[in-house]
Amino acid sequence: MKKEVSMVFVLSLVWALPASGQASNMSFFITSSGTGFGADLGGLSGADAHCQDLAYTAGHGDKVWRAYLSAVARDGGPSVNARDRIGSGPWHNFNGVMVARDVTALHAEDVSINKESALTERGDVVNGRGDSPNQHDILTGSNLDGTVYTGEGHTACGNWTSSGSEGSARVGHFDRTGGGENPTSWNSAHSSRGCSQENLVATGGNGYFYCFAVGGGAPGEEE
Repeated sequence: MKKEVSMVFVLSLVWALPASGQASNMSFFITSSGTGFGADLGGLSGADAHCQDLAYTAGHGDKVWRAYLSAVARDGGPSVNARDRIGSGPWHNFNGVMVARDVTALHAEDVSINKESALTERGDVVNGRGDSPNQHDILTGSNLDGTVYTGEGHTACGNWTSSGSEGSARVGHFDRTGGGENPTSWNSAHSSRGCSQENLVATGGNGYFYCFAVGGGAPGEEE
């Protein structure tokens, strides 16, 4: 029994440690997988849990992770802004490269989010425009400044609980290229054609979203 308990403890430590080559201050990533149900992420709480699970498998489960997603006001509840969910920064990618020092820098035009820096929790580069398949549409439900997007007919896919063909989700282009009203925006390029997995894939995505560690890296830490 003691040997079994010890083995579980050792395995838990292994899962809690960053992977080889991974920065210990990783606090930002694109999900390496979606939920498989299109824009139905189980609501904001389900999306947060997905971030937490992926971070845990990458050795960063000791941090509190939040999905960069906004939600519209509905059923008497308030709207939610993605920018208000993710702490104050700074945020670093898998390699320890700072993508933004604070919320203001994160929503500036020159933010350091692009195909080279917006890596998954495993340090992988996500397929962008020109790759096959193109998966550069990242779910956000947000305006350029990180507040909730409220365009006509937009419900953030029932606030991330719908996988139907109706409705739409606001998406960004992590590779900062493509079509839409704001093709070079990482968080608000255009809206999807629907909420199902098939809809998201047809638009140029795969149900991925951004995850941020609340608090980011150490205050005052330089890149």
